[in-house]
Amino acid sequence: MESYLLDWANLLLRWLHVITAIAWVGSSFYFVFLDSSLTPPSDPKLRDEGVTGELWAVHGGGFYHPVKYAVQPPQLPPHLHWFFWESYSTWLSGFALFTVTYIWNAGSYLIDRSLMNWSPGAAVAVALCFLVVFWVLYDAICQVFGQRKNGEAIVGVLVLLLVCVASWLACHWFAGRAAFLLVGAMIATAMSANVFFWIIPGQKKVVAAIKAGQPVDPIHGQRGKQRSVHNTYFTLPVLFAMLSNHYGFLYTHKLNWLVLILMMFAGAAVRQFFVMRHGWKLGRNGHPAGYALAGVAAIAATMVWLTPAPGEAAKVAAAPADFAAVQKVLEQRCYQCHGAQVQMKNVRLDTPEGVRQHGLAVYQQAVVARTMPLNNATQMTDAERALLGKWFAAGAPQP
Repeated sequence: MESYLLDWANLLLRWLHVITAIAWVGSSFYFVFLDSSLTPPSDPKLRDEGVTGELWAVHGGGFYHPVKYAVQPPQLPPHLHWFFWESYSTWLSGFALFTVTYIWNAGSYLIDRSLMNWSPGAAVAVALCFLVVFWVLYDAICQVFGQRKNGEAIVGVLVLLLVCVASWLACHWFAGRAAFLLVGAMIATAMSANVFFWIIPGQKKVVAAIKAGQPVDPIHGQRGKQRSVHNTYFTLPVLFAMLSNHYGFLYTHKLNWLVLILMMFAGAAVRQFFVMRHGWKLGRNGHPAGYALAGVAAIAATMVWLTPAPGEAAKVAAAPADFAAVQKVLEQRCYQCHGAQVQMKNVRLDTPEGVRQHGLAVYQQAVVARTMPLNNATQMTDAERALLGKWFAAGAPQP
């Protein structure tokens, strides 16, 4: 019953997390586009009111005319929308999902005893420290270097190094699947903390100053814009890390930390292309194609690097794909959790009937997604996975 309820919790939390993430990422992308696409207002009245940029757009059958006041509007409107629940809801649902899946089952999902033979409590504590320590160090980097001349370049380099170190540590301390997700959660925590500790408090100070009739300190807008821009560059690396747990060939590689870094770098480079593309269309900067090419090159290089060795394919091609060969693989790699003594997820593979019933799941989880055996605890080889794939492609013959 516990497993059944946890499956429902996992499903509902994942559904909620995806919905709120779409709302947060969508609003973030839109406002980055809006800021990059604004042009000086043509109407003198708007300029006199303090408008620094405007945009005309058409969507859904209507015309829209958003304008931006860089410091403050002439007066506050009666209804002011705040963009923060998209961020908070995404983080809260994501942390709840992480708790249900990885913290609740730390011994199975978080720990790889071939890397670190620690207790579930210790593994959970260190995993949570990743979220906190990364935010503290990242925030310190921003505060110390962010306001200096060429400060953003220094911040970018230092944050990149910080992410690389964290990725290396995570992949050497935790199971590969958990390590990738933990790095994504670590960066996502910093993104939401940016909203909670800097962007929203700064906006509240601006509103309070306007209401009190006091001068508005522009530093609040500058800091909020800085952290908002950081968040948009974090987005694609985080999304990759979150989606990677469906693709075992990524996180099971012996240099999985380098795979993670390369793919996150590709995501950041592609995001840079889209950010600068808005300015290029208005003649504000050169064509950003180089960033897109760098991202694509990183992905292509990773794909070539991870290509299976042809020797393994030759072994599989020569091996029989009958039930006896498959049963031998299942006995060695799968019976520990899906045999006569234990049937995790109510799956039993030590009988022909069980294999017939769950053959598709075996193919999907062990061959396509490579998520089973969990953390590859039984050391299933690429040749064995290919053998299972060959057996399934032949129609999953039974004895």
